[in-house]
Amino acid sequence: MNISLVGRHIELSDAIKDHLMHSIDTLSKFHLDLISVNAVASANERKKGVTIEFTINVAGKNTIVITQRDDDLYAAIDIAIDRAQKALRRLHDRISDHKNEGLNEAKNAAAVSVDLHAVGETMEDEIVPTELVLYKPQEVAEIVEKLKESTKVFEVFYDNDGKMRVMYKRGDGRFGLY
Repeated sequence: MNISLVGRHIELSDAIKDHLMHSIDTLSKFHLDLISVNAVASANERKKGVTIEFTINVAGKNTIVITQRDDDLYAAIDIAIDRAQKALRRLHDRISDHKNEGLNEAKNAAAVSVDLHAVGETMEDEIVPTELVLYKPQEVAEIVEKLKESTKVFEVFYDNDGKMRVMYKRGDGRFGLY
């Protein structure tokens, strides 16, 4: 990682340089490929303060630029480093998120973990045909009694003529038949 420290209208003392170097070293904990970090400290006579600007170049990603203005240079450095760490943490989380798995890795994992022949055999063993009560012909009077005893609103059934019918409870307490 290339580190560049520049002072504009301000002299960077050894203490300030050490503080900047120590602060920039904390950015490496996110295990990102940092190409370079440029720190520019500048004094502004009109606004009576200092500005620190960090430009962080990450391999294969956009450049991160953090600008912080404060009355105290050390405070500006600390706040700017905190903001840079937050930005790098977000970038690290985005890169290492499980959703960003490559298509080839997903295909390989799916091909290895699933044996369709074995799954087909297990499904054939589990299928048991049963006769459904729904398809047996029923009398309308039986369905009316079922609806009176239950909390159901409607019942679908076949009548004795083989027609599919629907018996339902109406709002006035009577029953309807389709």
